[in-house]
Amino acid sequence: MTRGTRFSSLLLTVVLVSVPACAPDSRSDDDANVRAALESFYGAVKRGDAAAAMSLIAPDAVFMESGGLETRAEYEANHLPSDIAFEREVDGKRSPWRVTIKDDTAWVIATTEYSGTFEGGPVDFVSAQLAVLTREMDAWRIRSIHWSSRRR
Repeated sequence: MTRGTRFSSLLLTVVLVSVPACAPDSRSDDDANVRAALESFYGAVKRGDAAAAMSLIAPDAVFMESGGLETRAEYEANHLPSDIAFEREVDGKRSPWRVTIKDDTAWVIATTEYSGTFEGGPVDFVSAQLAVLTREMDAWRIRSIHWSSRRR
């Protein structure tokens, strides 16, 4: 093997070993995109933008709260207006999202501490959220959210 051939072989080996290290990390992109979808949903609710909030919800989504189940349509008609009213008046402090992704499914948990006043009464509780999202054509859509809460 000539000196030039050895150099070419070494260079090719370095390039091939380096390519995976330079490739984008799709896992961190997925994590960021899942977080962004949830932040967009909660941000839209806080702003009172029902259309933007619902645009992130899958057609077959199910919401769970207080032992009840709501379809997407039921949530939009019955629950979303009260969520908007609540979020506009009461501040919440959310813990960091804990995201787990397996293939095209993500589940995310967090807690939010709420305090303040709503409809003339005191608010002081912690809400736990579990959201399930799926990837559809490179976008993450909310399939389910389960909320539970406890007084502090």
